[in-house]
Amino acid sequence: MPHHKLRFGMFMGPFHAPDLDPTYAIERDLQLVTLLDTLGFDEAWIGEHHSGGFEIIASPEVFIAAAAERTKHIRLGTGVKSLPYHHPFIVAETMAQLDHMTRGRVMFGAGPGALPSDARMFGIKPVDSRPRMDEALDCIVALLRGETVTKKTAWFELNDARLSVGCYSKPTMELAVAAIRSPAGAIAAGRHGASLLVLSAVDDASLKHHLSNWKIYEETCSLYGHVADRLRWQFALQIHLAESREQARKDVAYGLEKWIGYANDIVPAPNPPPRGLPDPAGWMVDNERAIIGTPDDAVKKIEHMLEVTGGFGGVLMFAQDWANWGATQRSLQLIAEEVRPKLNGSNFLRQASYDRNAPITDTNRALAQTAVDEAQARYAAGKMRG
Repeated sequence: MPHHKLRFGMFMGPFHAPDLDPTYAIERDLQLVTLLDTLGFDEAWIGEHHSGGFEIIASPEVFIAAAAERTKHIRLGTGVKSLPYHHPFIVAETMAQLDHMTRGRVMFGAGPGALPSDARMFGIKPVDSRPRMDEALDCIVALLRGETVTKKTAWFELNDARLSVGCYSKPTMELAVAAIRSPAGAIAAGRHGASLLVLSAVDDASLKHHLSNWKIYEETCSLYGHVADRLRWQFALQIHLAESREQARKDVAYGLEKWIGYANDIVPAPNPPPRGLPDPAGWMVDNERAIIGTPDDAVKKIEHMLEVTGGFGGVLMFAQDWANWGATQRSLQLIAEEVRPKLNGSNFLRQASYDRNAPITDTNRALAQTAVDEAQARYAAGKMRG
């Protein structure tokens, strides 16, 4: 059995090609969260973006409010709220309200903003985004914990500010900070004892880089008096599954090339997949940028990730339209049906019970027949007396 339960969830930019109707796309995102809730996924993190055409949710809080009304169990987080674009008091007030509206199911994930094209519209230099995030996060965390904050920076001011209602969750809701390449996210998360959300490929080089950031996180947690718990370390991955490898690769022919175009044209991350590949899915698998295959392929790769990193607490699937709607739903079903129970040992006791009783079937069959024979004999005896 595993040492702990691995959480499963979704990291929703989300990614939708510009030829998909936006009204329908948002509705389908809500349906996707409802499906995750039905399938027993633990959480969904909703992003914030304002340019580029693909990632179309501008307000994760509005989306979370709607999703909370459609679901029962799944936890819902901002994944992430771009702090440099918002006054920290409004962010804290909004999150506290959502905490009450969801009865504690909301989580607060923060980041500096992923797209320079977003920052440009706000008149913010990307180099200033991370310092602004740190300034805002310091205030937001304090406010969510019920503290009174006075602070003046170059871009916001707080004067004896405190929340009007406060949080439903005590002492506060779950906090998380996203990290991709730089150590800034690990430092910010460690400073506040927040969870660490990693957006990652699945190759060993990427995993070892994130492991070095985890050590920075541990050091920062220790410095600020927090415990660095690996259960609060989660990896967001590109995953699509089907009953066979061939079917999985056929599925992603639907939209993978469009996503590669977005990765080249808009996303600032280095080394995007090349355009015009004869076999984009094969390239993604061979270069360990994604898991595209069967449930067994996913289990094997995630087990390897756990071994390389020393363990973490959760796996998040990126929400993207690589496959059509039906195949996307089937992929999530396969994760719930086959991947999650294998990695979490969900059927350990059931299998042990089966294995204990299967070798003595003949004995049990004989005992059952003896019980039937005795029941028939009692019936016959009673009938004769009557």
